[in-house]
Amino acid sequence: MRLNVRAFSLACGSVWGLGVFLIPWWGILWDGRSGAVPLLGALYRGFTFTPAGSVIGLLWAFPDGLVVGALFAWLYNRLSGTTPSGA
Repeated sequence: MRLNVRAFSLACGSVWGLGVFLIPWWGILWDGRSGAVPLLGALYRGFTFTPAGSVIGLLWAFPDGLVVGALFAWLYNRLSGTTPSGA
């Protein structure tokens, strides 16, 4: 079975972007606004536990997930040894 690289990378980008977008909202709801910069703040420039920071995190995380998902799907297809569909 082969993975569709476009579909898989879009799914990974969407899930990772939405996850990074929702993490600050979870923190705001349970702990209140905080000045603490978590690990994601060190990874994505401008990411903070604020509403604006969640949007910035989404803008960074979506293409990051897109690229990682595409690389994973490509590598999976390459190593799985299956023939391309239609061949």
